[in-house]
Amino acid sequence: MHLKLTTITLLLVILMSSCENNTGSARKGQTKATEKKLRPIPFNADSAFQFVATQVAFGPRVPGTAAHANCARWLTNKLNQYGARVTEQVFKARTYDQVTRNGINIIGSFNPDFQKRILLMSHWDSRPFADHDPDEALHNTPIDGANDGASGVGVLLELARQFQLKNPEVGVDILLFDLEDWGPPTQLEVQEEENWGLGSQYWSKNQHQYGYQAAFGILLDMVGAKDAFFSKEYFSMQYAGFVVDKVWNVAAQLGYSGQFVYQKGGGVTDDHLPVNRYAKIPTIDIIHLDTASKNGTFFDYWHTTGDNLDQIDKTSLRIVGEVVGAVVYNE
Repeated sequence: MHLKLTTITLLLVILMSSCENNTGSARKGQTKATEKKLRPIPFNADSAFQFVATQVAFGPRVPGTAAHANCARWLTNKLNQYGARVTEQVFKARTYDQVTRNGINIIGSFNPDFQKRILLMSHWDSRPFADHDPDEALHNTPIDGANDGASGVGVLLELARQFQLKNPEVGVDILLFDLEDWGPPTQLEVQEEENWGLGSQYWSKNQHQYGYQAAFGILLDMVGAKDAFFSKEYFSMQYAGFVVDKVWNVAAQLGYSGQFVYQKGGGVTDDHLPVNRYAKIPTIDIIHLDTASKNGTFFDYWHTTGDNLDQIDKTSLRIVGEVVGAVVYNE
């Protein structure tokens, strides 16, 4: 995905984590406060998995390649198939190496005339180089991005299918960002924030609809690994704490406090930052942060050739899909 620099120092991350962990009672208290159980919404994990598999089967979805173009057409067709009004936002952006590249953000709108809207997001491109692969010979190899990219899109496509079967009572926009992951390779040691999330930067300054606004947004990033868990990402809390509370409380009511943990995480430069800063839509990032992993930041196979379909777990997809779906249907 992105070396999406963890912009908070390790010490601060530890302090923030211990701040909420030092009272087991606080965690229990939040669970007790939400003892009223929600019924899970229909969400087919097999379908979500197949959506991930189809993306991966195109090959690495690197902008400028046939795989990328073919996947874009498929994504547009799928959203159309499920009844969304689809907008393709074609744009140009300059990557860290000063090359201008073509991107396409894909937006599927459900209940487009409804005033109250919820924005659901993921990036659909995959990283053009495996700069964290343990084999240095593979550092210039594009990655499949099964978890980093395709997993979030797979969950959102299954939600789109469910929206067609049961129309939500709010407007929903599914926004798939392009050119999220063409940030500089780690070895360059040039990790400027603006080099990441080029599609979200463009959309946030040039929304697909004049005057577009949403009540809140939810970004999904790396949500499909086995035993995935999600702490409260720092910038999500800073910009949209009420959305974090809403989502984590719904997760607790569904019985998923073991996956949506009551613990503060580090800050990540991801697509939610431009949406918060420029579009002014309070947006959170549901992202698998793991300081105990091989890379010390994200899931084990982040930005490696190992980020393939073997890493995708249907249970993780289902849990995230049920939580996000329940948030939408309870608005």
